[in-house]
Amino acid sequence: MPSRIEDYEVLYTIGSGSYGKCQKIRRKSDGKVLVWKELDYGTMAESEKQMLVSEVNLLRELKHPNIVRYYDRIIDRTNTTLYIVMEYCEGGDLSSLITRCIKERRYLEEQFILRVMTQLTLALKECHRRSDGGATVLHRDLKPANIFLDAKQNVKLGDFGLARILNHDTSFAKTFVGTPYYMSPEQINRMSYNEKSDIWSLGCLLYELCALSPPFTAYNQKELAEKIREGKFRRIPYRYSEELNTLLCKMLHLRDYLRPSVESILQSSLLADMVAEEQRKAQLRPRRKSADSDCPVHKLAEPAPAPATELRLREQVLRDREKALKEREERLEQREQELCVREQLSKEKLARAESLLKNYDLLKQQKGLAPFDIDVDNLSPGKKKVHFAGESKENHRPDHQQCLKTQDVILKRLQAAHLRARTLGQLERTYHLKSRQILGIR
Repeated sequence: MPSRIEDYEVLYTIGSGSYGKCQKIRRKSDGKVLVWKELDYGTMAESEKQMLVSEVNLLRELKHPNIVRYYDRIIDRTNTTLYIVMEYCEGGDLSSLITRCIKERRYLEEQFILRVMTQLTLALKECHRRSDGGATVLHRDLKPANIFLDAKQNVKLGDFGLARILNHDTSFAKTFVGTPYYMSPEQINRMSYNEKSDIWSLGCLLYELCALSPPFTAYNQKELAEKIREGKFRRIPYRYSEELNTLLCKMLHLRDYLRPSVESILQSSLLADMVAEEQRKAQLRPRRKSADSDCPVHKLAEPAPAPATELRLREQVLRDREKALKEREERLEQREQELCVREQLSKEKLARAESLLKNYDLLKQQKGLAPFDIDVDNLSPGKKKVHFAGESKENHRPDHQQCLKTQDVILKRLQAAHLRARTLGQLERTYHLKSRQILGIR
């Protein structure tokens, strides 16, 4: 028997758009909390109605723990309204999470970002490589506002309104849809595109989770399109690992054929632990369902004890992570010590340079205090001959040229000392900056 509007109780409105609103509801038969999308199809064009029908059909077909679950649809022909009943995600969407992080001036943990990446890639794998043998589905509108979190912070991919079905692996879509910030270069250039376009959008979304802003931003669409075509963006904050940065750079490659597939992303060493954990969850799910069906109603609330093997695996994963963190910390400490030694050496060199400069100043002062020279060798008891400093040949001492040469050598040495002092000053500033960066990473 098909559901009716009367079978549900509206709790409150979560949000609204141009064609309708999203409301939190409760199913009266069992009290289950769900949401429905209330859409007025009376004002829609034929193409928009077709898009709506395709979304409903897709939601019915796609069944995966990381895709928002479809429950039912209700058509109110009198008011030309369609209600799509779906799973309720208590954790909200990633867009509101990013906004909250910006307001609180904090970054998300790398482990959380890796879990989001793993679960979203698994959801895309179900779309791109259908487990039921169905046609490939492109989402085409991956963005933080379309990614939801449940009560356990698990990711749920939703809003398939712009999704397109490709019947063959060689098929390419050509329509211009999606959110500009997350559009791939091939979409911007109005070229044919395939599932690698979703990989680009996923890269943009994960970049935003790290940096709290999209990789490409501009004041207008023309400028944004130029930046996307250029494909240049800043590195994610240094608090995140180099492996994560490298993987994101591969996902945001301008050449679509050089971007990784969903399989190669899941096979990366960075996500190995997360993928193993998701596989364990997938294995436990059928057991829980069978156990729930066998148990009487009054025992449903009792939590099932976790198997000992699973606990041991979790402990091993935690120990490995702890070991990796300790090794990284030791490397950072060693690097910091090296920087401290270099800084000390640069200080010593600077001190030597300063002493050379002081000696030079003293020589200059002594030279200023001796305005004339007295020839002591030619003094006699009867006559006193004074030789004034001048340029005539008879007033020069025999070793005057040697003195000038010595002064030239000293001047050259002092100039060299000046250059070295300047270079050492630059080195010291560089070491200070590096040490600050290392302390920031820690």
